Amino acid sequence: MKINEVEQLAGVTKKNIRFYEDKGLLSPKRQAQNGYRDYTDEDVDMLLRIKLLRKLSVPIEEIRKLQAKHMTLEDCLRRHDISLAREEKNVAQMREVCEELMQTGAEFESLPTKELLAGLEDREKGGMRLMNVTATDLRRKKKIAPLIVAGAVTLFMMAFLVFIVIGFFYGGVEAMPAAAVPFMIAVVLVPLVIIGGILLALRERLKEIGSGEEDAAAKY
Repeated sequence: MKINEVEQLAGVTKKNIRFYEDKGLLSPKRQAQNGYRDYTDEDVDMLLRIKLLRKLSVPIEEIRKLQAKHMTLEDCLRRHDISLAREEKNVAQMREVCEELMQTGAEFESLPTKELLAGLEDREKGGMRLMNVTATDLRRKKKIAPLIVAGAVTLFMMAFLVFIVIGFFYGGVEAMPAAAVPFMIAVVLVPLVIIGGILLALRERLKEIGSGEEDAAAKY
């Protein structure tokens, strides 16, 4: 069956189906005649199992271990329950800090930041996990480099193209030999093709950086 049918049967978006395939959780066979993915009922059943566990926030790596029979479901859920309890404790501690802040009546401009950060660092040493700002901003930083490179190369190609066109017209169309016209057309087309290739590659790179599993609770 096709991916549209699987999407309807499993209630999982096409984006997530492809995401799970990229992660090796789903491996549909391909049709010999055209190479298209051919999903089976077993693939749909596997997708439903993945969907169930992801709704419970079971990590993808744990699901991979279950598929490979490197872990039993009971062991997986026991470990996940411990992880959820730890996360619940972290959330409770963060709520406690927020409540303490509200009770002080401090405003944004008058926050005792040094004291508060020192207190949070002590809590982190005690096992509390806080937001990793560096990891949160990492995806944004990954997008900057390809944008700069693509922009620089595109500008260079555009400048080269403008230079060629200006030289073409200033040289005089009438004075150009007929045999040189195809060459000039090719010279003009090459930068355009390169620019188009750069933009396509940039789009795919940005899609790759931005790709990921859609929020299970919101999309399923």
